[in-house]
Amino acid sequence: SGPVQGFGQMWQKTFSVRVPTDAHPPEVVVAHWKAAFPTFWPKGAAFYAPLAGITPGEVALLEVAPVPGSPVKMSTGVLVIYADRESFTFMTPEGHALSAWITFSAYRDDADTVVQVQALERTSDPLIELSYMFGANRANDRFWERTLENLAASLGIATPVIETQRVCVDRRRQWKYARNVRH
Repeated sequence: SGPVQGFGQMWQKTFSVRVPTDAHPPEVVVAHWKAAFPTFWPKGAAFYAPLAGITPGEVALLEVAPVPGSPVKMSTGVLVIYADRESFTFMTPEGHALSAWITFSAYRDDADTVVQVQALERTSDPLIELSYMFGANRANDRFWERTLENLAASLGIATPVIETQRVCVDRRRQWKYARNVRH
């Protein structure tokens, strides 16, 4: 279920961190990220990579708290829809809190490698949209910022600087998908 089938406002969010290219070329960073992806997730979340690795058509399972501090975990998954040497993309399934495509990539920019998470997302249903209005949206942003901090730390960056860009691509709510709540 990509962002086209979601209910809420559509956001494009880009989280990035810079690392020195000479020590960390993009292809090496992405290979490292794919190989150890679960280890970069913030404490309290779990990612179970597919046995075949992060390759197109594979499904990964994950557990995250639906609301910060919640004792309940949301168990869901993601489908790997694209992967190459410099990026890989997940799509969320029907029933996930977000209808989204999330791309993880790295590219050269002068003397730096820019490592980024870019999500094109909508909340799946009106209840999740309401929770996003009351703080879940910011909690989701912090999740990806911490993920990049953990990845940068694994590359030897002592004090990574995470840049966040959020753009509301579509302010409309797609009422025809309000029934997504049934999933």
